[in-house]
Amino acid sequence: MKSYSLLRAILNTAVREDEILKQNPCRIPGYDRYHTPERPVATVAQVLALAEQMPPRYVALITVAAFSGLRWGELAALRRCDVDVAAGTVRVPRKLAALKSGLEFGPPKSAAGIRVVALPAVARKALISHLGEFTGAHPEALIFTGDKDMPLRTGNFRRAVKWAKSLADAGMPAGFHFHDLRHTGNNIAAASGASTRERMHRMGHASMRAALIYQHATSERDREIADTMDKRITKGTKSGKPAKDSASKPAKAAGGKRAKRSKPTDTAAGTGKAAKRDRGPRSDT
Repeated sequence: MKSYSLLRAILNTAVREDEILKQNPCRIPGYDRYHTPERPVATVAQVLALAEQMPPRYVALITVAAFSGLRWGELAALRRCDVDVAAGTVRVPRKLAALKSGLEFGPPKSAAGIRVVALPAVARKALISHLGEFTGAHPEALIFTGDKDMPLRTGNFRRAVKWAKSLADAGMPAGFHFHDLRHTGNNIAAASGASTRERMHRMGHASMRAALIYQHATSERDREIADTMDKRITKGTKSGKPAKDSASKPAKAAGGKRAKRSKPTDTAAGTGKAAKRDRGPRSDT
């Protein structure tokens, strides 16, 4: 489907702009659109459970991936100098790509990918702990590395953490991929009240709508989003605990008052009788 859509787009250019062809031969109805299937999204409790299944070296990787929205390549390319511990932010100036010729550092997927993302407290705490234990002191030192302090590779990571087993033990949704942690973070940000433009800023997405060009995500608002995410994350960690039923007693008391008010008083009865006497005798006409 994707290949057909690409071929159709190329031939459309040949027809409309280059005028090389008179007609586009790719005219199968409906095949010019590709609908991406919806990816699974984890709960906060599931993300934290997955982090607990990880070896200590990878706990922060899972936490930061879920609550920052960074891509795998962006996480793998992060250096100590990209983290502002005091502000609780990470700067995303580059990514790490696995090519046939080997690993290569380069710019993010798009210009919008170069950004600064504020971290919720749970991710900030995990990252600070990780920096002290697993990251070298040099500003250019990679933050997330493999067991031998080498750059992360997807295959080596999956084997090191026993990814499939860890997913099952954490109760993650079926078919969950590492990239779905990014979707989880976007979902939490949306539920926290972030606008489309603000979520695009966190995720590093470029907009195709002209109306969104004039909406600007600010660092202050991004900080507010991260703080609101904190509240939802904290609530999610406590979701397994039974909540106290504090509303039953007030409701009962309120019901009692209503029952008491519905009971007629002597004064009301007397008033009713007096009103009846004041109306006088009924007319036969």
